[in-house]
Amino acid sequence: MNGSRIAAVGHYQPAKVLTNEDLASLVDTSDEWIRSRVGIRTRHIAGPDEPVDELAAHAAAKALAAAGLTPADIDLVLVATSTAVDRSPNMAARAAARLGIPQAATMDLNVVCAGFTHALATADHAVRAGGASRVLVIGADKMSEVTDWSDRTTCVLVGDGAGAAVVEAADEPAIGPVLWGSVPGMGNAVRIEGTPPRFAQEGQSVYRWATTQLPPIARKACERAGLEPADLAGVVLHQANLRIIEPLAQKIGAVNAVVARDVTESGNTSAASIPLAFSKLVEQGALTTGDPVLLFGFGGNLSYAGQVVRCP
Repeated sequence: MNGSRIAAVGHYQPAKVLTNEDLASLVDTSDEWIRSRVGIRTRHIAGPDEPVDELAAHAAAKALAAAGLTPADIDLVLVATSTAVDRSPNMAARAAARLGIPQAATMDLNVVCAGFTHALATADHAVRAGGASRVLVIGADKMSEVTDWSDRTTCVLVGDGAGAAVVEAADEPAIGPVLWGSVPGMGNAVRIEGTPPRFAQEGQSVYRWATTQLPPIARKACERAGLEPADLAGVVLHQANLRIIEPLAQKIGAVNAVVARDVTESGNTSAASIPLAFSKLVEQGALTTGDPVLLFGFGGNLSYAGQVVRCP
């Protein structure tokens, strides 16, 4: 085997939907104010009895079913999350237990909003190195649990959910080389810290960085895959803010691509946002098998990671 591929994807969102009108009853805001600044209309919110690992397991179960695999076929579980409440067991171990996976290695990765693309690259490397045969890669976050619901600058942004992918060995590489990095000196621009932990960010700093510094990095990820941006059939960026997604996609030069805009329905779900949006595009038939798709995560730590994958 010379590479790896995404065999299937799946996603999950809690049943409760919080609208902009609902938020207007909590803080000084409005539907027009939220839509004009971040493009979000609704978001899904998990209940107190829906922990991160449960969200992760639901999404992973769908991906396993779509791949035609059983839990026993998985030998590595990676969960990208920054909202795990407990330090041990990690979310990967808890999700594996919920799924009935008997003997997999289990690891969490905390790269916040870029977590899923970091985890996907890690899975690709593990498969190509012979360390794993089939990997569950999950992005899951419960941002509602780290949000101050009296702060209108952050509470309008967030949502909860999970997305997952099954990665397995392939004769031809269908997950392109990752391009990843960070700006540690600016890491405080996005934070989840304190007791209890609370999400905060310097919105203008993040906006400027994302729209000016990231386009050439994303184009280089395409170059590493041997493609021009115009060759892309899809672009799935971290679903942070529609005012970031649209100019960034335009500056990348993906003129023929379907651009994911799931942020309008789901809000910012951190590590879940890319697999959640990607899985929805696949489910809707907006992308078809073999299509080249750029996945590009960015955000917390001012980290980024992107790769071109072939659609399952």
